[in-house]
Amino acid sequence: MPKMKTHRGAAKRFRVTASGKVKRARAYKSHLLAGKAPKRKRRLRQPALIDKTDRRRIARLLPYQA
Repeated sequence: MPKMKTHRGAAKRFRVTASGKVKRARAYKSHLLAGKAPKRKRRLRQPALIDKTDRRRIARLLPYQA
């Protein structure tokens, strides 16, 4: 059986932590920032974990990481 390919788009967007959880960047931080509160923009800098309902889907895209 041939090796599975990693989905390159997913590899750029997600990182698997040491405990096996999947980290992602938050959305809504790229443009139209003048109308957003500073507190909200600070929060958007912090990484987030993907929801457990999406774990299997992401694990298929990243076969050798997750």
